[in-house]
Amino acid sequence: MQTEDLKKLVTNIHSIRYETQNIEVKAAEKGCPTRLFDTLSSFSNQDEGGIIVFGLDERDGFALKGVYDVNDLQKKVTEQCKQMEPSVRALFTVCEIDGKAVVSAEIPGADIAERPVFYRGVGRIKGSYVRVGESDEHMSEYEIYSYEAFRKRIRDDIRTTGNSNMLLADENRIKKYLDAVVAERRNLADNVSHEDIMELMGITCGGVPTLAGVMTFSKYPQAYFPQLCITAVALPGTQQGIVGGDGERFIDNKRITGAIPEMLDEAVEFVRKNSRTKTIIDEYGRRNDKEEYPIKAVREAILNALVHRDYSVHTENLPIRIEMYRDRMEIANSGGLYGRISIDALGKVHPETRNATLANMLELLKITENRYSGIPTMQMELSKAGLPAPEFSVVHGEFKVVMRNGYNKEPMSVSDSIVEYCCTPRTRSELIAFTGKSRTYTMSQMVQPLVDSGKLKMTLPEKPKSSKQKFIKA
Repeated sequence: MQTEDLKKLVTNIHSIRYETQNIEVKAAEKGCPTRLFDTLSSFSNQDEGGIIVFGLDERDGFALKGVYDVNDLQKKVTEQCKQMEPSVRALFTVCEIDGKAVVSAEIPGADIAERPVFYRGVGRIKGSYVRVGESDEHMSEYEIYSYEAFRKRIRDDIRTTGNSNMLLADENRIKKYLDAVVAERRNLADNVSHEDIMELMGITCGGVPTLAGVMTFSKYPQAYFPQLCITAVALPGTQQGIVGGDGERFIDNKRITGAIPEMLDEAVEFVRKNSRTKTIIDEYGRRNDKEEYPIKAVREAILNALVHRDYSVHTENLPIRIEMYRDRMEIANSGGLYGRISIDALGKVHPETRNATLANMLELLKITENRYSGIPTMQMELSKAGLPAPEFSVVHGEFKVVMRNGYNKEPMSVSDSIVEYCCTPRTRSELIAFTGKSRTYTMSQMVQPLVDSGKLKMTLPEKPKSSKQKFIKA
């Protein structure tokens, strides 16, 4: 960063008056902050890294205070960087504004093979952090494990499942699969028994079914893994908690079980059943029905969730979720991006595969192409339907795809979205999580003006500062 860039950054911070996913502000007028480990860890553990700006005081409206000693500050920050595992190498920039020195420390994102970066003094579990909005939060045990699994190439889809009775296989599907293996893997066609093929292809290991084998071929995998399923809901509004005209919380609510092929078909049918259909009459009087979401895109999104979700013991109790709102559909699965790929690169490069054995089984069953075409197909189908591109995100080790149906094409203002969110009473914490902004900014700049204008009201107006205070649409 150049000196002029740092000056512009300070000006921007003064303007927005809050920290961001990549910017942390630290007061250093009287000395170097003694605990930078959480921010050093969280910035190192995200691809884009982050910048710590010293010399502004958040508690005083991000006022410019300057730093106590430029050289000593850099020395002490570097000392803290060396206490990280692996060590962090900060890049410093210094500038002077109104006679006061400001220092920035750019923290680069670590390579995924080196994550999580953590504070050596307390160890990997307690010393690993992730950036969420403007705050640094402890990384969950699962998030830590996911990095370990990639680094050590742990293959959870071929972990054994306990005993040889767990497969209880669909014999027709097994036969179809074995026939496909013999037809397409010619070196396995001669003098290899079916039992040996099942071992070689990862359905069993030492005669015991693998998780991939159970999820693909078992008649009912949920007998052993109750939560490795799909929960699907259709809701009447644009947020959880909004009820319909008759007070209903859900239009439809279903737990979808079975092996992956059955779950895929049933989930697609759930979306089709709960989608609105638009009837279009062309210039010749012919009727054409246009579905709310292109089914081909829906199928690819659900299939991606089933194939690429995390199947480790850490996520056995987390089903895939399909949530259909008035304006969008969300499909979420445990397991963030796998390997060295970013959100921006999805659909453009070939990613590493988390569950390669499972993907290969489904390819031979003609359920998936296994050619990394899922996301490009989603994008193309939504574009053809005149709908926005799918949105992808990863938060706390959960991958989510959002498809929007074009309802409310005029984007809802932030104020209106807060008001609609408050159709049911919301706490301060819920509102802060909803906006993604700081507590001070959310309550003073976003919520209070809505209360003053009469759009929101407090549930405890006689106790405005009560910890039990909630806000509801007026």
